[in-house]
Amino acid sequence: MPFIGGNTRRSPPGSGGGSGWGQSLLPTTASSKSKLPINRKPRKRTALVNFLFTNFFLVALAVSLLFLLLTLFHFGVPKPISSRFLSSSSSSRSNRFAKPRKSITNRRHVNNSLSVAAVVDITTKDLYDRIEFKDVDGGPWKQGWQVTYKGDEWEKEKLKIFVVPHSHNDPGWKLTVEEYYQLQSRHILDTIVETLSKDSRRKFIWEEMSYLERWWRDASPGKQEALSSLVKNGQLEIVGGGWVMNDEANSHYFAIIEQIAEGNMWLNDTIGVIPKNSWAIDPFGYSSTMAYLLRRMGFENMLIQRTHYELKKELALNKNLEYIWRQSWDTMETTDIFVHMMPFYSYDIPHTCGPEPAICCQFDFARKRGFKYELCPWGKHPVETTQDNVQERASKLLDQYRKKSTLYRTNTLLIPLGDDFRYISMDEAEAQFRNYQMLFDHINSDPSLNTEAKFGTLDDYFRTLRQEADRVNYSRPGEVGSGQVVGFPSLSGDFFTYADRQQDYWSGYYVSRPFFKAVDRVLEHTLRGAEIMMSFLLGYCHRVQCEKFPTSFAYKLTAARRNLALFQHHDGVTGTAKDHVVQDYGSRMHTSLQDLQIFMSKAIEVLLGIRQGKDKSDQSPSFFEAEQVRSKYDAQPVHKPIAAREGNVHAVILFNPSEQTREEVVNVVVNRAEISVLDSNWTCVPSQISPEVQHDKTKLFTGRHRLYWKASIPALGLRTYYIANGNVECEKATQSKLKYASEFDPFPCPPPYSCSKLDSDVTEIRNEHQTLVFDVKNGLLQKIVHSNGPETVVREEIGMYYSPDSGAYLFKPKGEAQPIVKSGGHLVISEGLLAQEVFSYPKTRWEKSPISHSTRVYTGGNTLQDLVVEMEYHVELLGEDFNDQELIVRYKTDIDNKKVFYSDLNGFQMSRRETYDKIPLQGNYYPMPSLAFIQGSSGQRFSVHSRQSLGVASLADGWLEIMLDRRLVRDDGRGLGQGVMDNRAMTVVFNLLVDFNISQADSVSNPSLLSHLVGAHLNYPINTFIAKKPQDISVRVPQYGSFAPLAKPLPCDLHVVNFKVPRPSKYSLPLEDDNPRFAIILNRRAYDKANCHKGRRANCTSVADEPVNFSDMFKDLAATKVKPTSLNLLQEDMESLGYDDQEPPRDGSQGRVSISPMEIQAYKLELRPHK
Repeated sequence: MPFIGGNTRRSPPGSGGGSGWGQSLLPTTASSKSKLPINRKPRKRTALVNFLFTNFFLVALAVSLLFLLLTLFHFGVPKPISSRFLSSSSSSRSNRFAKPRKSITNRRHVNNSLSVAAVVDITTKDLYDRIEFKDVDGGPWKQGWQVTYKGDEWEKEKLKIFVVPHSHNDPGWKLTVEEYYQLQSRHILDTIVETLSKDSRRKFIWEEMSYLERWWRDASPGKQEALSSLVKNGQLEIVGGGWVMNDEANSHYFAIIEQIAEGNMWLNDTIGVIPKNSWAIDPFGYSSTMAYLLRRMGFENMLIQRTHYELKKELALNKNLEYIWRQSWDTMETTDIFVHMMPFYSYDIPHTCGPEPAICCQFDFARKRGFKYELCPWGKHPVETTQDNVQERASKLLDQYRKKSTLYRTNTLLIPLGDDFRYISMDEAEAQFRNYQMLFDHINSDPSLNTEAKFGTLDDYFRTLRQEADRVNYSRPGEVGSGQVVGFPSLSGDFFTYADRQQDYWSGYYVSRPFFKAVDRVLEHTLRGAEIMMSFLLGYCHRVQCEKFPTSFAYKLTAARRNLALFQHHDGVTGTAKDHVVQDYGSRMHTSLQDLQIFMSKAIEVLLGIRQGKDKSDQSPSFFEAEQVRSKYDAQPVHKPIAAREGNVHAVILFNPSEQTREEVVNVVVNRAEISVLDSNWTCVPSQISPEVQHDKTKLFTGRHRLYWKASIPALGLRTYYIANGNVECEKATQSKLKYASEFDPFPCPPPYSCSKLDSDVTEIRNEHQTLVFDVKNGLLQKIVHSNGPETVVREEIGMYYSPDSGAYLFKPKGEAQPIVKSGGHLVISEGLLAQEVFSYPKTRWEKSPISHSTRVYTGGNTLQDLVVEMEYHVELLGEDFNDQELIVRYKTDIDNKKVFYSDLNGFQMSRRETYDKIPLQGNYYPMPSLAFIQGSSGQRFSVHSRQSLGVASLADGWLEIMLDRRLVRDDGRGLGQGVMDNRAMTVVFNLLVDFNISQADSVSNPSLLSHLVGAHLNYPINTFIAKKPQDISVRVPQYGSFAPLAKPLPCDLHVVNFKVPRPSKYSLPLEDDNPRFAIILNRRAYDKANCHKGRRANCTSVADEPVNFSDMFKDLAATKVKPTSLNLLQEDMESLGYDDQEPPRDGSQGRVSISPMEIQAYKLELRPHK
């Protein structure tokens, strides 16, 4: 098979001596066998105790005895280690953690405020404070130093070298996933099976299940059996085992859980193994959320690569490249997971054998002359190993291995051996395995070297490392460490923003292709809604009734899960793929969105009792359709207008994906203004009609109308409303009043509205809680005045960076952003009963403005919407006028945040950020998947919630800046080979919130409960469906009513992450091994107590106030066989997940939800209708 050129992974020009971009590493999988023991060693003594012990033996002995007694009193006598834990045989492949010293279930939080930070040895903030970021040239290892060794480091403990062959297969980058599969990945998997089968000493690791599942479908039964045997005998390890190797900056934790679970479950169902080791060599920075999720899935070890080169150097100098990653809020050490950070520039072979890439490249035998790969750029190329040169070659290679080993604490060494799409042919594979085996044989035959080198998997490496750490105490005086693996430091924090060289910070991909970042979130919340509906449909129906619907939809539901999972790839949601690959991702998501909306439109008919499931099939038409539709994969969603002809009534069905009753002002688009709204009981509902505006200065109004009314929808339920035009005894929708400031003369006032011209320089809109003040000249927000609080200056500014050196990955601006809005333009204010809006089409130096925006406040009465400011930006960076421009919105407040701000990690937790003068502007940009805020000394907090991932910074005191879109002509030298020029028209929506009385003393900053709920409503919007055909109002209209599946709303601090049937296609089969078929994943939110009176309204409780029990959670369904499980739904050994010493159920506590703040917990259960 010919090699497909140009796959070398992101190597910038002139990257020679240690500067090239690397290839990817592979994660590993271990079978579910007996646990390998980790001795339970006590915590390391402090430096003071060590000093006393050295100088005053008797004092130290007394202190030690006292400490032992206190430990036994507090924790009890430890259980003995069983004999099976003492075995170090190869059968003990599934290495498990030692028991944590404290149980997660023993954390008794009266409320949800986690205010104490974890105690650790290292925080990434400390590293940033300490490092000078000088980029000192280190010689052969450009970003390090001249590494040396004495030679006696391996006298007592031999050097154990594991060379781990791998092939990094991107599910889409320069080619689509299917193109890569056909041209490369299927041949690579064939090669792996064949070459490993020839020699049992050969090993390999594989990560991406998207490719393995695709190969499995094509493979013969013989090949399938061969691969399964290689996995089960330990030669081939599946590492990570997710559908993809996901991005960690932009992906939401819902999607991360989904993509890993999808891959892990397919793997377990097909081959019967569950991965234990994570391999993430190519994501562009790392999130602590990922460490948490992996720990709660039963993973034991992680490997990471792409972290800031200065952080690598600092950690390497102190032999801290292997550490225990602990969540910053975890004071009980239940989230600890062992991490190996690779030390050098890249994951390719030149940058993995040791610190000198010019030497390491000589041992990449696929670069020999005659192969398809490029020769070594340092001038010396690989040569075949022979009996004549083996001594010299082995000596040179071992020297690199030894130098690399001095960067770590133990004498167990990991050497990845691979690159992007490697091992594509048997010739290539044989060249690597043959040459290395000869080198190993020579090294191992010389006892004086005290070294053992061999091929290995990640499991081999981590298992051997833990055994060595068990024998040899690598702990340092005063080190906190961990009870999980002794001898290593503990660390908290995340690894953003990544820089690979000089001032090249990878903050551009936080924003690249924002249109598809938004589609990603739409697919997420639509999939979640469909999963919930599927669960209720199957819960209520009998097996025979389920055969046609919904079971017939199972294969499309699985496809939707996999299309969402595929886009989480670190070249998918990142926006860093070729144009046609982006189109492929987009088309897949668009197809799944359409399928899910069709399914949901059919599901509501069954759930509302309009039709029976047995009467429907996957092909039967539905009465309803989604109110928002997309004509194609890259089109903005449009609202289907309701015709509302005279004498007709239209049914509108609203689905609430939230866990609490949703009271919210909703809207649909209608063609006529003279209409009314009725609820499911045929009761009149007050409503408002306003003109629909658009991003077109030549025609601001579309001629259609937005109809607003306040809806109330039960938790996870449905409610019907009716849009009527005709003989109903209801008042017509109240028309909004319009004000304007415009260059149009005369102003085109849309009928039937009345319009008046603004005659002042400022204007405002208001509701009961807040007044928003705007500058009429430019249409921008100036301040927010709170009814029961201080005034907050929020000066809105829209600007552009000029960035000729930026690309898909890198953000490299020339100077600061410049404001683009001038005086003039068009401003329209709509004032109504339920919603007030300021629409601005600003004047800029371009004939067609790249941005227009609407600002709204609502007056629903006791709704969350009343407390926020809704900002909607319509962005069009279309055409060459906007080349090399990056568009931002900046909020300049009067909050004294001192350049400290907070942004979320994957929608799960907040991370403290600080703007440093010693690093460039682009290095002070951070990912913002859903939320960022600044806060001041007075307890005031300004938050921006987003429904898509973007980039955020606070470049001056009181500022919060968010990048909206970027259009870049050039490639930034990281392998993509193009810029980002395929911008689409798109809409970005923010919710602004001002909190008061924020807890200043807390070392961990959490959103308020109100803020949590605002974010949830923004990211999980109400799904609206409308009747395809109107009904005659003179005929009795069938009342579809509502669907309320919960016995009562859940507490406001408990979030249903997902409620699903993991294997819907197998639902009608007999129950296997008492394994429940439903799964629910819950997250208990930790929150700051600010604004509790707002977030905790009369209908809003907390878990602390009102415990939740599955036995009475559902109204008409009985939940049985409830049992906790891992987040990938595959493990029920709670000790291996950090959930230890589960309390035995007391009377009435069977099925009780017991979750500490911040935790995510999955449960399996069965559902059946009440008798």
